[in-house]
Amino acid sequence: MSAFFSRRKLMAWGIALAAGAPLMHGTAHAQSPALDGPLALVVGYAPGGSTDRMARLIAERLAPKLGVKVTVENRPGEGGRLAAKEVKRTPAGQNALMLGNPAVMVVAPLVFKDAGYDPDKDFVPVSQVSSYDFALAVGNKLQLDRAMFLVGRLWAHPEEAVFGVPATGSLPHFFGLMVGDALSVQPQIKSYGGSAPLSADLIGGSLPIAIDTLDSVYPQHVAGKIRILAVSGKKRASFAPNIPTFREAGMKIDADGWNTFFAPSTMAPAKVQLLSGAIHDVMKDPGLQKAADALYITPVVSTAAETAQMLKTYRQQWEPVVRRSGFQP
Repeated sequence: MSAFFSRRKLMAWGIALAAGAPLMHGTAHAQSPALDGPLALVVGYAPGGSTDRMARLIAERLAPKLGVKVTVENRPGEGGRLAAKEVKRTPAGQNALMLGNPAVMVVAPLVFKDAGYDPDKDFVPVSQVSSYDFALAVGNKLQLDRAMFLVGRLWAHPEEAVFGVPATGSLPHFFGLMVGDALSVQPQIKSYGGSAPLSADLIGGSLPIAIDTLDSVYPQHVAGKIRILAVSGKKRASFAPNIPTFREAGMKIDADGWNTFFAPSTMAPAKVQLLSGAIHDVMKDPGLQKAADALYITPVVSTAAETAQMLKTYRQQWEPVVRRSGFQP
């Protein structure tokens, strides 16, 4: 801790004592103490994506709260696994967190013989910061405006159950298998090299049905180029209140994705708790929540314990689906 910060802290204590105010020790409302050095928020994808933008929204509010420089460092490669392998090796004296998602922390360790890291042994969950839904969308050529009409069509013509997804091994891929189970049909998964070509074929009419993250297809829905028939959340998305959930459409299924900060297991537990508390407080900022909503992402306020429980429940839901798929990269 710098000498400057120590003097500033002592002055603050002196003012509080002079005013007769009680000292606060680790309460939720106390100002977070500074770290012993700068903090890096590592993102396993290129700048500009929703994960990157979420990290930057948090970084600009986290820096003044912690009293240190907070930077976002992009480490794209291997579908996010490269960042995980790098953060795993962070020395104990350095401050780094990875903003990870289920593809890296749940799916990859199941489908790769050696992902290069163990999500349980090499990382500690710090705080979930967002969640996102999946969407079932159809092109205008199909002329359907309700999920129940699509369900009836697929029951009558199961060979038409061709689901386009942004990539094999992605969460939309496995969610597509969940949808197939819910409908009692065996879907054919058609993989694309990302959300952009997937949407292009859906708009163009060569692909009738797509499953992708809601934030990826919602702009085309608003523009009237495609129709989203259902979203995977337990409740309707705040920015898309007119689109029903799968359960409202008669399918007993719900699922989501998330962005969560993870610390390397080399980080001291006290520092993990400090960062978890600071991020928890930052996520309550109305300005940040409004900015996240504009990205079509739902902000989440979560403690380290709540995040750990979320991960446990999430794995119980998704691991059987991934294993049954037999998917291998």
